[in-house]
Amino acid sequence: QVQLVESGGGLVQAGGSLRLSCAASGSFFSINAMGWYRQAPGKQRELVAAITSEGSTNYADSVKGRFTISRDNAKNTVYLQMNSLKPEDTAVYYCNLVVTTIVLRKYDYWGQGTQVTVSS
Repeated sequence: QVQLVESGGGLVQAGGSLRLSCAASGSFFSINAMGWYRQAPGKQRELVAAITSEGSTNYADSVKGRFTISRDNAKNTVYLQMNSLKPEDTAVYYCNLVVTTIVLRKYDYWGQGTQVTVSS
């Protein structure tokens, strides 16, 4: 079983910054892709950023140049540095990990979500 704990959300003014963290614990063989999604009220969940085990990244067009995803494999943690925040970034942010278990099967795991609110 894998547990994910997110932290770092909150209320910030437009133009400000926040850093989200998502730490994985439990028994598993490896963590493959790691990503951040968000869901605003009345909207579908969307991919914000993702990073592969090799460190390749991709971003939603709306956050390119403002957000940076990174991972610390030693800590089993993924981060999302969010700069120049805009009111439209307001959403619940979820981390997502693709984990290879000790029996070498892959599963998706989701964090509990953390609220990010950007005031204008």
